[in-house]
Amino acid sequence: MEKIPSFQLDHIRLKRGIYVSRKDYVGDEVITTFDIRMKEPNREPVLGAPELHTVEHLAATYLRNHPDYKDRIVFWGPMGCLTGNYFLMRGDYTSRDILPLMQETFRFIRDFEGEVPGTEPRDCGNCLLHNLPMAKYEAEKYLREVLDVATEENLNYPD
Repeated sequence: MEKIPSFQLDHIRLKRGIYVSRKDYVGDEVITTFDIRMKEPNREPVLGAPELHTVEHLAATYLRNHPDYKDRIVFWGPMGCLTGNYFLMRGDYTSRDILPLMQETFRFIRDFEGEVPGTEPRDCGNCLLHNLPMAKYEAEKYLREVLDVATEENLNYPD
């Protein structure tokens, strides 16, 4: 079997950032898949499952309620390697196009107070696997160290 494109990416050189992972067509509409990479693969500790789960709940809730983008959001979910998230949007976008949206999203997570949406047993398949303080910490770190100072290196996959 052939390796899929995401397994051909040089993860040794990959930095934290926002990357266009792929673009697919459904009929005549483009679906852009983003790699929201919060940790450098194989070089720093991965995100803990509880905080990544909380990031998922908060980001998905924020994005699906966003006044300008809610109708374009397809999916937000964690990567199996625990280094970030996949984010799918209807439309043909670049990483730079969504940088302000990701800054807003991670500020929302960083500043969130209260009950995390969807964490009741009837709402979530693993309602005990959440960690809001660590999700806020990771959101602040990602904002400060990556999103708020992003360069081309954080917005384009390495060659």
